Amino acid sequence: MPLFNQKVSPGLSIADDTDILHFLNPDSSDKYVDARTALKNSDIYSIVFQLSADLANGKLKADAPRAQGILNNPTQTSNAHAFWQSMFAQLLLGGECFAYRWRNQNGTDMTWEYLRPSQVTPFLLEDGSGLIYNINFDEPEVGVMEAVPQSDLIHIRLLSQNGGKTGISPLSALANELQIKDKSNKLTLSALGRSIIAPGILSIKHGGLLSDEDKASRSRKFMKQTSKSENGPIVIDDLEEYTPLEVKSNVAQLLNQVSWTGAQIAKVYGVSDSIINGQGDQQSSIQMMGNAYVKSLARYAKAVTGELNNKLNANINLDLRSAIDPLGDSYATTISNLRKNGTIAANQAAWLLKESNYFPKEMPEASTPPVPISTSKDDKSAEGGDNDDED
Repeated sequence: MPLFNQKVSPGLSIADDTDILHFLNPDSSDKYVDARTALKNSDIYSIVFQLSADLANGKLKADAPRAQGILNNPTQTSNAHAFWQSMFAQLLLGGECFAYRWRNQNGTDMTWEYLRPSQVTPFLLEDGSGLIYNINFDEPEVGVMEAVPQSDLIHIRLLSQNGGKTGISPLSALANELQIKDKSNKLTLSALGRSIIAPGILSIKHGGLLSDEDKASRSRKFMKQTSKSENGPIVIDDLEEYTPLEVKSNVAQLLNQVSWTGAQIAKVYGVSDSIINGQGDQQSSIQMMGNAYVKSLARYAKAVTGELNNKLNANINLDLRSAIDPLGDSYATTISNLRKNGTIAANQAAWLLKESNYFPKEMPEASTPPVPISTSKDDKSAEGGDNDDED
């Protein structure tokens, strides 16, 4: 006899080796970096903002109309760009991001709601057939949802140690670097606060042991004398000697001694340090740096499209051309080179440029086939006019 009233298991908690290590060493709190604290670091903020903005500038393209519709308008509380940049920023900070799929009775996506990682608790089913989630919504009318199936949740992950169930935050690899930089900043501020700035030294010869009050009084009188001289020469007697100071401060070294932390942060996120400091490798061309940045964006794009393809049952791609080439000049140059090499025809090149919105689609067709302008020296049309006054 079949059983219709089966007990639903609450699920098993998902843990990894780091939880055991933290349990054995509870004082190891330095291994956790809060995302809000990390964003106060200018290098991390710069990288997270640029990567998330460029990923959001890309176009998510699906081969299914319903999937394309929810990708273009995922939320009712903000615009699509702000929603996707928030998702990508949380992915870069926490290693995973969440969005709940509000669907109608037919299973069609109506809207998506962004969820903070603190609102979501994943669990593994006892038979290992999938994941379920406990979600704590901010809306009082919704409250807490328990045992939410994974099909109702968009869960994008980066690097994982448990088979892709959860993601690892890139900030965990920057705990030591951020601590070093924080302590270095405190050391620099302390050095600046305790530094002594003096214009010179006024020595009193054969004056014996003067008290602190006498020294301070003579210093004030000397400063008063210099102010009244109106940048003129200072007159002192034989019992005094004034020596201007040439301060060689090491504060600049304190400010630059941890500049390598920016390169470490860039290395963790898989980008060049030129994104942070604007310099990078001076011998690398702009095209080489651009190609390396495109590869970095592609790594994150695959994590996004892999989850969306699974949940939306569609073939989804993230086109990054608009993010890395906003004006389309590089794309137009590539199409022009393909046309010159005979790989594509002229009408095909024009069609590609129209589809990429480089040319307006209402652009009229050429009345005559375009002829390349010759710039060779043998072309007399490119030369100046002849002198008709010569005999």
